[in-house]
Amino acid sequence: MTYMLLIMEDARERRERPSDEGREKMDRMIRFGEDLKARGLFRASESLRTDAVRLTHRGGRRVISDGPFSEAKELIGGFFLVECETREQALALAQECPAADWATIEVRELGPCYNEG
Repeated sequence: MTYMLLIMEDARERRERPSDEGREKMDRMIRFGEDLKARGLFRASESLRTDAVRLTHRGGRRVISDGPFSEAKELIGGFFLVECETREQALALAQECPAADWATIEVRELGPCYNEG
């Protein structure tokens, strides 16, 4: 089963983080990804920038809002896509993730949205 580990960071903390601390945290995340690869669990990962664009399309009307969004308290800082045999294994990987020290790791199994059973 494929799971996504979404890294939910405090937006203010990320904006105010010194560059050297950010690089050190990124290095830890890269090493975590390399470990996942060595264990045959890695599918993909990316770090996400804080600037974003939101699109809403309702009733034939399209609205585009440029970020960053100051009202947001959390942002998705990045993700790991991993292959696990069980949900418990995915949760264990989330606990191993260095970002768990400064962020929330949301674990989601990939699958069709119409089959929420």
